[in-house]
Amino acid sequence: MEVRHGRGPWVVRLAVLLLAYALAACTGAEPDSGRAGGGSSSTSATPSTSATPSTSATPSTSATPGVASPSGPAATRPTPVPHPVSLPAYFDREYSGGGLRLGRVRERTAAYTSYDVTYRSQRLTISGVLNVPRGRGPFPAAVLAHGYIDPAVYVRGQGMTRERGYLAAEGYVALHVDYRNHAESSDDPAVERHVRMGYAVDVINAVNALRTTDVVPVDDGRVGVVGRSMGGGVVYQVLEMVPDLVDAGVAFAPVSSLAADNYRTFGSYDRVAAVHGTPRQSPAFWRGVSTRTYLDRIEAPVLIHQGGLDDTCDPVWARQTTQAMRRAGVDVTLRWYPREGHAFGPDFELSMRRTVAFLDRHLW
Repeated sequence: MEVRHGRGPWVVRLAVLLLAYALAACTGAEPDSGRAGGGSSSTSATPSTSATPSTSATPSTSATPGVASPSGPAATRPTPVPHPVSLPAYFDREYSGGGLRLGRVRERTAAYTSYDVTYRSQRLTISGVLNVPRGRGPFPAAVLAHGYIDPAVYVRGQGMTRERGYLAAEGYVALHVDYRNHAESSDDPAVERHVRMGYAVDVINAVNALRTTDVVPVDDGRVGVVGRSMGGGVVYQVLEMVPDLVDAGVAFAPVSSLAADNYRTFGSYDRVAAVHGTPRQSPAFWRGVSTRTYLDRIEAPVLIHQGGLDDTCDPVWARQTTQAMRRAGVDVTLRWYPREGHAFGPDFELSMRRTVAFLDRHLW
């Protein structure tokens, strides 16, 4: 009798629990997660590295005829769309560089001929300077991304003249990109609002222009990118926007891979901060425009040159970026020059020998 008396309430409790779960299943309710505030988690503000631009999103409601469509929160959740001013907004895009045209001859040497050129970058025309080695080719190629020079005073081919000549003398087609809003390039009024990410688009399209041209003997399977200062940051962006675009990347005295560092150091992007907030006010936004956030997308090997006496780009930035790249699995090499400043003087020749050796190893 005691056993039967003890089991009676247990059976009633079991029936009550089963009824409660049955009601929850019918209404779509979930058991309480135990979180304070009702149990629903908030959406993270950190940009997703797997998000694709809205132009490439596909509808999630493509049901098979005769099969019931799924229902519930998972079925109706929209495809994540990246912030329009963020690096993920440039991932997986179609880049339409081409139309390389040779202009006037700037210089002829025993090793190469230098031309003024233009090419197409999306809907813009970009100017630049192209050095083509003597010989029949096809030649490996390097696209050059120069550092910051006020567009109001910038002239065609300025900023990496030494590197362009050195690479051409070593057998590389060297294309120096002027960027949009520079020299004879088309103007883009949105370039500053988009944290100058359009510069990386112009470099990507320069690579595509070299690969599709028939006026220069380029081996389209052997192409690298080389940048200095701000252009080093452009190299990082290029390698993340299109991971399989090139075979190697080289950065001389690069800016920080954290956009907040560059904002605080150079006072640039004031218009961006006015709209989106400062790094302190909007940390998620600034992570979204920082290459540090997406280093795991980089597939090409990277070489970084850094002078220990650099008073423009803090030398610690190169060390921090190198460490972050290694944690992300990037094949990265940091070359340190204790007596060098930002522009490279005494060790320029050494840095270029190392650059050519690096490109030879990965492009040949």
